[in-house]
Amino acid sequence: MHSPNYFIIKPYNGVRYDNIKKFGDVDFVISSSVEDHTVTNRFAVVQSTPSWYEGPIIPGDVVVVHHNTFRLYYDMDGREASSWTFYKDDIYLVDIDQMYLYRRDEGPWKAIAPYAFVKPQKNENDSAVLTHYVEKSTFGNIVYLPEGEKELEVGMEVSFKPGSEYEFKIDGEKLYRMRTRNICLTT
Repeated sequence: MHSPNYFIIKPYNGVRYDNIKKFGDVDFVISSSVEDHTVTNRFAVVQSTPSWYEGPIIPGDVVVVHHNTFRLYYDMDGREASSWTFYKDDIYLVDIDQMYLYRRDEGPWKAIAPYAFVKPQKNENDSAVLTHYVEKSTFGNIVYLPEGEKELEVGMEVSFKPGSEYEFKIDGEKLYRMRTRNICLTT
């Protein structure tokens, strides 16, 4: 199967939701709501690339996708429906702008332009007793950058526009995805 315009993907591990966590020997369902975007599966395996695409992603690569890619929802009549990316069975069609990271054969993650991933900085405020914020607002360190980025470097401390970040869990670590143009200060 091949698409002239879209990447054909399947959910990683064959599941739409990543809502089961293991505690000891027991599996716990942490959310049973299909509307809960925080537990949608955000990892997919590329089955084929579009005809126009000449980039580094190839079939078999694992990609990080938009949180609504595999999501179920209820339509206006209360019927369960799949997201617009659903084709059939466990096959989905996505645009390049709905993919943010990729990796091959358990190798390192690589960012897809124009997105970067930033690890939020811990709030080391001396008066932490008076605040409930665990992280500094709009500050972090770059973890993943797209190739060819000239002004920014991995590890660099940055500040970003409020509201430009979106939370992802990558290899068990909380990271914010944002467009590189939303990184507004470096130190």
